[in-house]
Amino acid sequence: MAGVPFLRVEHLSKQFGGVLAVHDVSFELQKGEFLGIIGPNGSGKTTLVNLITGFVRPTRGRVIFQGKDITGKMPYTIAEKGIARTFQMVRLFYNLPAYKNVIIPLCSRRVRRLRGGKYGEKDDAAIDLLDDMGFERDSFVPYKNAGSLPHGYLKRLDLARALALRPELLILDELFSGMSMSEVASTLPLIEKFNEEGITIIMIEHRLKELFRVVDRVMVLNFGEKIADGAPSEVMESKAVKSAYLGVDVEVEKA
Repeated sequence: MAGVPFLRVEHLSKQFGGVLAVHDVSFELQKGEFLGIIGPNGSGKTTLVNLITGFVRPTRGRVIFQGKDITGKMPYTIAEKGIARTFQMVRLFYNLPAYKNVIIPLCSRRVRRLRGGKYGEKDDAAIDLLDDMGFERDSFVPYKNAGSLPHGYLKRLDLARALALRPELLILDELFSGMSMSEVASTLPLIEKFNEEGITIIMIEHRLKELFRVVDRVMVLNFGEKIADGAPSEVMESKAVKSAYLGVDVEVEKA
């Protein structure tokens, strides 16, 4: 839709009792853009993602996706519209084999609709996705129960499951947390590839060096408020951002 932002968040706020977890956050995202969201622990990053994806209802504000208001919709409804996510604390079917965790989203109405009313060969599609994620297809790993896999595999399984929905917007919540350096190094080019193929991405991450390699811009949250939004190099020069990360007033520290 010409002239309409792919995603628009308007004055989004969420209060839990006396705690204002997200306060008056607004931003826009264009189709194909790659946005990084950073901030200290407890700054409201995951709550913001939960608000966008329907896992938490906002106290006020709106979320507009491709010109349609999705504020407060159920997570499955939002996923059906083309927004998929991973979780900071991985949520999987631990008693099922890894590949069957991927088959579940492959059976969704969205995938069937995009495939012209057919599901296709789900087992092969699931194994192909896992192979892309580093689950060696000729090994036993894709067939092991998810609960028996190391943490790095669980993170990549969560990513494969999100991609199985064929999303237009992919939201990654601290995907690299708990991954080894080699796992991060092998996953990062895949994420770049997804973006180059047209998937719009929002990524929350504490590993700033890796994040800044791939994003177009960065938004910074602190105490639930947006304090900066722009190119990574510009954002990290912001006094407000330095103060948020250092926990002190930058000007006072210099004096």
